[in-house]
Amino acid sequence: MSPAPATERVLIVDEDPDVLDLLSRQVLVPLGYEVATANEAGAAIQQAVSFSPDLIVASLMLPGLSGKDLLVALRSQGLDVPVLVTAEEGQEADAIQAFRLGARDYLVKPLREAEVLAAIERALKEVRLSHQTKQLAAELAESHRQLEQRVRELTTIYGIGKAVTSTTNQRDLFDKLMASSLNVTNADMGWVLLLDEDSGHLYMRAQRGMPQALANKLHQPWDDGVSSLVMLSAETLSIHGDGLRQFKLARFAKAALIVPIKAREEAIGVITVAREEAKPFSEPNQRMLEALSDYASISLINSRLFQALTGRAEQLQEVVDETRSGMQDQVAWVKRVRAELKGLQEQIPDLLKSSEHPSQRKRLQVLSGDVETMLQELDEMPHLQTATAPSLTA
Repeated sequence: MSPAPATERVLIVDEDPDVLDLLSRQVLVPLGYEVATANEAGAAIQQAVSFSPDLIVASLMLPGLSGKDLLVALRSQGLDVPVLVTAEEGQEADAIQAFRLGARDYLVKPLREAEVLAAIERALKEVRLSHQTKQLAAELAESHRQLEQRVRELTTIYGIGKAVTSTTNQRDLFDKLMASSLNVTNADMGWVLLLDEDSGHLYMRAQRGMPQALANKLHQPWDDGVSSLVMLSAETLSIHGDGLRQFKLARFAKAALIVPIKAREEAIGVITVAREEAKPFSEPNQRMLEALSDYASISLINSRLFQALTGRAEQLQEVVDETRSGMQDQVAWVKRVRAELKGLQEQIPDLLKSSEHPSQRKRLQVLSGDVETMLQELDEMPHLQTATAPSLTA
């Protein structure tokens, strides 16, 4: 018979020292089993608790508490350990009662080595199968948990993607980003800091779960002591425990994950999530927060493009309104409109370079075509051609 796995433990309980020596020292130990012994039920119960055996071989004729009493005591202690009972020939009635109390097998004394080993191997085979079943069940439960987490993360990312393309209110969008950041990282609190180009300071633009004194700093300059370092490196930073103590956010958090919001590889802000306990953030947490940071970057770039286009449109509208109210020279008005359109046409390539979102680039390309068409139509207007043609009398 092949040696037993080193982790399998057998507790031998018998009133006869010779039986204890036979089963432990002569039979089981040489085969690689870990063996403990006891000669009465009280000691056996203590050994069952401290030794945590995979199998118990117990005599029905123990002094004091019998083998049947031992079975009852083990079950009352919540110890679900398979038990093989041994008894002298003629004790079949006691053996039947032992089976009713949960015994797995019955061996008749005097014990024979081959029979004992066969019975032990049968019982331990069931134990191994039970352990494997429990392990598979645990692995399945963990896989199910991870799948649910992944579905939740993907659903969150999909929702944020839709919000980026459909939400024009940047405050609402950043509130959604903040809620999603806490959701996918299992964080207790978080905040978004954006760089103000005029002052060079970081301003808090969104927060969730922060202490009230800090939450009141919304739309004000604020630096948590770590974000400025991430702004310089433009690299994600995960920090917890002792490494966090030198920074001011250690006053209310024990672990933090800070991800830069980047435009053209330069940091323009950060998204930070934090926990009240020193539990570090995982790599999946980091990947999900970096994905949300990309959406924040797209939103900011789209916002700047929208503001630039809106500004040009407002300038054109001012020209139209001004001309309608005060300009009487139609040729001059057309020339001015043409000049403004030309300026817009020259600006579009720069906007295309700075856009990182496919739908925004497509809209800019359509706008470029419309401007080109308008310029051609203006150039073909008869009064403009007459005004710009060389004089025949010159």
